[in-house]
Amino acid sequence: MADYDLAIIGGGLNGASVARDAAGRGLRVILLEQGDLGSGASQASPRLVHGDLAGLERRAFLRVHAALKERDVWLRIAPHLVRPARFAIPAHAEERPPWQLRSWLLLYDRLASRSGLPRSATVDVTHHAVGNALKRPFGTAFEYSDCIVDDSRLVVLNAVDAAARGADIRTGARVTRADRGTTWRLIVIDRGYRQVITARSLVNATGAWAGSVADTVLRVPAPSLDTVQINQIVVRRLFDSDNVYVFQNRDGRLIFASPYERDFTLIGSVAHPFKGDPAVVAMGVHDAAYLCDAANRYFREQIAPVDVVRTVSGANSIVAPARRRMADGAMTLDFRRGKAPLLTILGGDVTTSRRRAEKAVSEFTRFYPMTPRWTAKAPLPGGDFAWSRFETEVDIARARWRFLTEEQARRLVAAYGLNVKDILGDARQKADLGPAFGPELTGAELRYLMRQEWARFPDDVLWRRTKLGLTMPQADREALAAFMAARP
Repeated sequence: MADYDLAIIGGGLNGASVARDAAGRGLRVILLEQGDLGSGASQASPRLVHGDLAGLERRAFLRVHAALKERDVWLRIAPHLVRPARFAIPAHAEERPPWQLRSWLLLYDRLASRSGLPRSATVDVTHHAVGNALKRPFGTAFEYSDCIVDDSRLVVLNAVDAAARGADIRTGARVTRADRGTTWRLIVIDRGYRQVITARSLVNATGAWAGSVADTVLRVPAPSLDTVQINQIVVRRLFDSDNVYVFQNRDGRLIFASPYERDFTLIGSVAHPFKGDPAVVAMGVHDAAYLCDAANRYFREQIAPVDVVRTVSGANSIVAPARRRMADGAMTLDFRRGKAPLLTILGGDVTTSRRRAEKAVSEFTRFYPMTPRWTAKAPLPGGDFAWSRFETEVDIARARWRFLTEEQARRLVAAYGLNVKDILGDARQKADLGPAFGPELTGAELRYLMRQEWARFPDDVLWRRTKLGLTMPQADREALAAFMAARP
């Protein structure tokens, strides 16, 4: 008998989502990630849960409608991670005409008729807060509703929920060889130790590594793939509002500028073909300049590449040819008589990741029984409250732990939802939470991340489970690294 029903290689959003879905349907699941959860393309997403407004231009009406339905699902099951926002598109005479933008948004409202979010509107930016950050030539803008998401935490909480439902989640576990018979026999180097694991079925969810894993590890024909690099930049906060700005660029792209971790702005994205090692993806100066120029065309406050605080880049594989935008991703199931099944899942955006995983797991119903689909209604850990109650939950946290500032309470609730109690417990003052690493991170939170969320190294904490690396002083980073190294 095999050790597991399903083995998953890759701990990005696709892999973690498949693990959660499969474990909740009663399968014995193991997820094997050679690095950290969400350390590949998942950490370079545009941080949006949306219906893809630009899809209307491509006449992808069914795809937009399906994405808008998924947006509502995310608001229901992850109200701490997925937050509604008003998106503003300044009208520009040199780009799409205003009547076209308005018609898009009316259709967008219609396709999202049950969402409960505010409908689109036309605003005079000279008399509206959205115009405060814009250059004077823009007199009109269009507002509509969509959502922003903490993409890295979305990956982690999918894995946390999978583990709570019985899945075995292993980070730092590299699959070096996979032999295929009636079951899969995997050779795994797990934190330096060699181990043999068997599974009835296998999922290749390795993203930009999918082709090389197929070729060198699984030794099956590699799928025909193109690899794209996605680039974004983080700069100082360029506007005071909570709006997300959508800019029409001269080449037809839509560029987003979003509030990011209170004091910063995330601008992106630009994508282009990538060749090389997906583990080493760096943004070139031309892409940084491109995104700065796109923002400078609209914002009063001008920026240059020298103002970039951090670049955010990742590589992902999509089905060739690259010009086909696989927003829903792609998957192939390889099975034949006497051979264990292999499913390869590729690409796709954050918004449709839950549904994509649901479809992937459903492919295995022909091989063994499982319980019905369930993820559309079950909240992620900490998310068992209505999205409209987010501010109320922040107030409740401040009332229970009075030493928290409003900003601290908001960050904790946004990251952990109702599970913030598992970190703060009965603490009456901040000193009860152990050593402090900068103004926000405490020993209690750090121990929780190591014990419950597989954080092993400082970057796992500073850039994925939180974004506190943007503001933490160097001395505190060194203290954090020493604290983590001292714990078994």
